[in-house]
Amino acid sequence: MLPWRRSLLERGECFGSGELAESDHHPTMTRQTDPYTRSPGFVLLLRMTRPGFLVITVIACLLGLSSAAACGCGFDGLRAVGTVALAVLAHAAANVLNDYEDARNGADAANTEGLFPFTGGARLIQNGAVTAADTRRLAAALLLVLVPGGFLLAFHSGGGLVLVGIAGLALGWAYSSPPLQLMSRGLGELAVAAAWWLVVIGADYSQRGQFFVIPASVGLGYGLLVANILLINGLPDARADAAVGKRTLAVRLGPTGAALLFAWLALLAHGWLALSVWLLIPPVAALGGLVSAPLSAAAAVLMWRRRHAPSRLRPAIVLSIGAASLHGLGMAAGFLSMALRG
Repeated sequence: MLPWRRSLLERGECFGSGELAESDHHPTMTRQTDPYTRSPGFVLLLRMTRPGFLVITVIACLLGLSSAAACGCGFDGLRAVGTVALAVLAHAAANVLNDYEDARNGADAANTEGLFPFTGGARLIQNGAVTAADTRRLAAALLLVLVPGGFLLAFHSGGGLVLVGIAGLALGWAYSSPPLQLMSRGLGELAVAAAWWLVVIGADYSQRGQFFVIPASVGLGYGLLVANILLINGLPDARADAAVGKRTLAVRLGPTGAALLFAWLALLAHGWLALSVWLLIPPVAALGGLVSAPLSAAAAVLMWRRRHAPSRLRPAIVLSIGAASLHGLGMAAGFLSMALRG
């Protein structure tokens, strides 16, 4: 077992005395040395992955799996379970890696205005529950499971899934890690939209065995609404991000620009779904995804009204998460109804 440092909180200690741990090598990741080592428990490891956000990946998988079922491609339960598990692991690894990089660059330590648990990371490093080294090791462990699992699923589904997996892992790494650090260049939302678009495509491919236009079409709108979650989450974090040189899209656009972009992306996601059905790309049943439009509209209005008061954005953030979730679930329900009718 890899050596893990026992958390300060578990020992009832706090920062302010003792020597700095030599293994962290960064001024924003300080903690006391500890002669004892042990790995964090399961609950703590789970918290490090920010599990609440993993639901959007499960929904993306359901959307892709249901689009394949609606087309009469059959349903392989084992491959479906493997698809969901690997996609969730990939998302968890990206979350953990993001917390590690934000600890290194000081963004999370500087963030006193975040709206936990939606923004500001898991904050387990900053609260002393784990070290940055613990976080790095967990990300590596998740990848060690993810890579061979992905190749195994591709062996049973088709080689194209390897391309999807490589692209997804590349986006997860490039989003947070140097030298690219897409999140710091105002490209984080684009990376997130692309990543969840790929999840929908990959889930469909795992059943269909080939690429197809329908999952690519419905996954586009879903990816845009997931990107909107990141965009609105960036406003409460904007001051801290700017202070450490993390030039997110919210930092670059400012509150007014971010609010306008949020509304435009929400309109684009729902407009594309309606247009694509009119163009006969997905079936009419996919219009169930429009159920999310009122939530997106409400989130956009709240974001606009409270754009200069980030501490009051919590309801708008919840609405944006609900909108993305309902968009995916609405389309998946439509596809599943087609599949059940045969």
